[in-house]
This record gives sequence, structure tokens and C-alpha cells, in this order.
Amino acid sequence: MTIDRNSNPSTVYWLDNTLYLNITNRCTNDCCFCLRRFRRGIDKFTLKLESEPSSADVISELQKVVHLKPWSEAVFCGFGEPTVQLDTLLEVTKWIRANTRLPVRLDTNGQVALLFPEREVAAELKVAGVTTVSVSLNADSKTSV
Repeated sequence: MTIDRNSNPSTVYWLDNTLYLNITNRCTNDCCFCLRRFRRGIDKFTLKLESEPSSADVISELQKVVHLKPWSEAVFCGFGEPTVQLDTLLEVTKWIRANTRLPVRLDTNGQVALLFPEREVAAELKVAGVTTVSVSLNADSKTSV
């Protein structure tokens, strides 16, 4: 199966042996160095989404590529903050854990509690099957210390 990486924005993309999941372009930060300010994608993948995908959209894209090679992990990381689409993140993680042996990593700015103060997000991530959380120490470029 040939995957055309240039035709449409990618919700699923890869670099080396890692699958990445790009589920939003929205972010709670406005970092001056963010790649989305300067590029439309990474490698040959267009990541500037026209609309946010549903969990069904992401799972459909995953099903096309998950069997192509022995991936090392699946990572929620794209042109936005993945936790903005928390329910999609959780549903896709559950699908990955139920259908593959891939560990799931979340790359985040760590501000999800500000987005969903009423939810126990850490517990939800654990139950869904997120195995690693990487928190960026970057902040909004307008923030002063």
C-alpha cells in the first residue's frame, strides 16, 4: 500500500520507527519558536489541519499504517496541544492499547488542568493506557517572569 504524504493534512505521520498522532492545531501557548509558525509540516507530511479529526478519523488513518512496520511507539504530538482534544486522545489511546502492543506517549505543555479543571485527567490518561507523559517546559512567548 502506498501512502501519499503530500495530498492531505496528516493526522497520522511517522519519523523513523515512531508513529505520531496530530489531532489538533490549537494550543494554549503561543511560543515564538513553534514550528507551526514557520512550516506547514514535518518531513514530507503536511500537519496544518483543515479541521480537527474525530477519534474515528484518527483510528481509520491508524488502521492504514499500523501494520506497515514494527513501530516503537505511538506519540500524540503534532502542530497543537493534544490535550485540547482530550476525548479524542483518550478514545484513540484505548483503541491503540486494545489493538496493538504499542506504548503510547503524550507530548504536552502540561496545561490540561486549566482546560478541564473538573476532570481527573491524569487518572483518565492512565486508565486509557497512556504509558508515558513528556511535559514541555516551554511557555507562551508573551509570558514574563
